[in-house]
Amino acid sequence: MVSDRSAVRGRSAVRSGGLDIVAAEAADAGEIWTVQRAAYLDEAQAYGDPYIAALTETQEQVAGHMAAGFPLLKAVSGTRIVGIVRGRSTGPTFLVNRLAVVPDQRRKGIARALLTAMERHVVELFPDVRALALFAGQAVGDDLRLYRSLGYVETSRERIADHLTMVHLRRQLPDPAAPV
Repeated sequence: MVSDRSAVRGRSAVRSGGLDIVAAEAADAGEIWTVQRAAYLDEAQAYGDPYIAALTETQEQVAGHMAAGFPLLKAVSGTRIVGIVRGRSTGPTFLVNRLAVVPDQRRKGIARALLTAMERHVVELFPDVRALALFAGQAVGDDLRLYRSLGYVETSRERIADHLTMVHLRRQLPDPAAPV
């Protein structure tokens, strides 16, 4: 398997309007953790639950995911990290998680660009992956609209607690062996 970080290090996965999407590096862990916490505060407020996983994860855990080689892309505007996405391969499915954009940069296409870049990254690094999967809380309608607009289809709902139902979505990737 190719190292996830080396696959896009030094080159942009996406470059548009002053935004670069590149692989994160170990030195980014603190800023990534800060972006994640800032981005998920409104979701925690929507559910009345300050203990959602994205907020209880420590900076050391974020660094651990990076050290383990899980793909993590960052969106950079100038010198500031304004968005992140990470995930992991589980055989034929790639699980996307922690898609996050800082609140003051939302509605600028950053989440869409990150998810699209991650898809390209996954296709290059994991040729056996046939689908991407992710989940979102049912109360975050903007997230669900974004995922559906990118071809993700709801596969199930899972009630986590009285106040929280997770919506599981999946997007099949084109079969590279299929005729065009």
